[in-house]
Amino acid sequence: MRLYGVTGWKNAGKTGLMERLVTEITERGLSVSTIKHAHHSFDVDHPGKDSHRHRIAGATEVLLASRKRFALMHEMRGEDEPSLAELLDRLAPVDLVLVEGYKRDRHPKIEAYRAETGTALIAPGDPTIRAVASDTALDLDRPVFDLDDTAAIAEFILAEVGL
Repeated sequence: MRLYGVTGWKNAGKTGLMERLVTEITERGLSVSTIKHAHHSFDVDHPGKDSHRHRIAGATEVLLASRKRFALMHEMRGEDEPSLAELLDRLAPVDLVLVEGYKRDRHPKIEAYRAETGTALIAPGDPTIRAVASDTALDLDRPVFDLDDTAAIAEFILAEVGL
């Protein structure tokens, strides 16, 4: 599967860009899946629901399924966090996987950047960042896109991955 990342610091616009890219690329007839890295504990389940009760009882995996979707919840229970490669192996084949986060992994990425966050750009020290999507003009050794120019960013990513 082809893979491309969206990275950047907190509040840089990563999730909004991801959402717009998924819409733009799927409207072009391509299939897209996403992986989002979370640095904190999260839960997609709800206390009192049957699936939550199964997990709390000690199940390692709970697969919740219906006619419209299914969700697989895997409790780590002391295991190491899975690598991005291991997670990719769990996905059904698609044209493109967009990855949010995973700054330190070596796949190609675009950095989302908002000047108001006051954080430094990651791109100058990271050759895996192939372009920057910014809300301000930047002078860099790689392409810089307007953060809101989703069509141009999508074109760049699709060209990068050969789609």
